Amino acid sequence: MNPTTTHSGEVVGQLVLIEADPIRQRIMHAVAGFLAGYSGTTLEAYRLDLRGWIGWLDNAFLDPFEIERAHIELYARWSESQGRARSTIGRRLSTICGFYKYCAQERIIERDPSAHVRRPKQDYESSTLGLDRNELGAFLVQAGLCGGRDHALACLLALNGLRISEALGANIDNLDVNRGHRTLFIHRKGNKTATIPLSPRTARALDLYIGERLSGLIFVNHDGTGRLDRHASARIVRRLTKAAGIEKRISPHSLRHSFITAALDAGVPLRDVQEAASHSDPRTMMRYDRGRGSLDRHPTYIVSTFVAGASR
Repeated sequence: MNPTTTHSGEVVGQLVLIEADPIRQRIMHAVAGFLAGYSGTTLEAYRLDLRGWIGWLDNAFLDPFEIERAHIELYARWSESQGRARSTIGRRLSTICGFYKYCAQERIIERDPSAHVRRPKQDYESSTLGLDRNELGAFLVQAGLCGGRDHALACLLALNGLRISEALGANIDNLDVNRGHRTLFIHRKGNKTATIPLSPRTARALDLYIGERLSGLIFVNHDGTGRLDRHASARIVRRLTKAAGIEKRISPHSLRHSFITAALDAGVPLRDVQEAASHSDPRTMMRYDRGRGSLDRHPTYIVSTFVAGASR
């Protein structure tokens, strides 16, 4: 690999390049070594996290290999001041700590400065806007009217609860029939894989969109030369939402949220929904359950009925 020297903090390929003096070259190779262990969306996320971290250090004239725990925690406070969510900050800190742990293990540095970094407490109440049953139905009706790529993508996100990376990474070759079920083999988060069943509506939408194509990516861009990207997918979801007369700000992740909530409302056991959504931490599922039931189960209804009975 022969990277070219660029301005501070720019990521080229798998490397973070900062001026080409010996110290900076050492940083560059350390980052490359750390990123070499990852691929796909995980690699992209870690690359962006490290670019933000090293860019922040560069602006503060700090050497990435001469920092203390306090600097990492100051970065977290700075991220808070920029309006970043706790989950985002927690993920960034996880990447940074993973990088320094790698550097210590490889003896690039003598001591891991991130060993005792304090992480932000995670909020296990979901703040993601989702669609209720009627809104989800209206959204899918509009997607069906549009047909083609829009309908196929909407079905996978709303009726299977896929992450957008899972949907966009799916290949035509991964479609199959298994014991009477139309199925799709997908790559999950964390290098996991799964074979998921497709509802008849989703299967039909995919068949109509794929047409005569026999291989390659399912979702391609407008001119058919490459993968449909996240930004284009978000625009599709926003356009369908607006066309359905829904005023909420909905993203592809909102549709995943809507799928999980709808499944719980329909009485699907929590464990089955957790498996379908590929959530390893049950607390993540519990926040959806609390979010959907907090209004229905609020004590105000019981107290009002109780008091009303005594005031007759």
